[in-house]
Amino acid sequence: MADVTRRLSQWKKKFTPERAKLSLEAIYEDIVRRYDAATTELCTMEDKTRQVLNAAGLHTSLYVPYLDFARQLFKLTRKRGISGASFALAAQVLLDKWAARGLNPDVLARIRTEVFDIAAPTP
Repeated sequence: MADVTRRLSQWKKKFTPERAKLSLEAIYEDIVRRYDAATTELCTMEDKTRQVLNAAGLHTSLYVPYLDFARQLFKLTRKRGISGASFALAAQVLLDKWAARGLNPDVLARIRTEVFDIAAPTP
């Protein structure tokens, strides 16, 4: 289609708010179900991370960066589907990154192993 006007008119015929609404209504329940499951899983992971931080005796003002580390690990498992040795290596890279930012590497290692059940990578 070389004619821009024709292309725009074809798009306007195909896309209407009513059609978009019908499409979303058809999948809305599935979207809500998946969001609820992901949010529940995220909150469970954050609670486990807080338990590790409590056991380590950290002040609550220091929780935010440790939770950010845990959220990055969580994102790797959920969105990228990384597991096994690749995940252990990626977790070590994140641990080194957050340790370089001043966090305690022993606490980060505890989060890695106790919350995500990831052992340290073997060389």
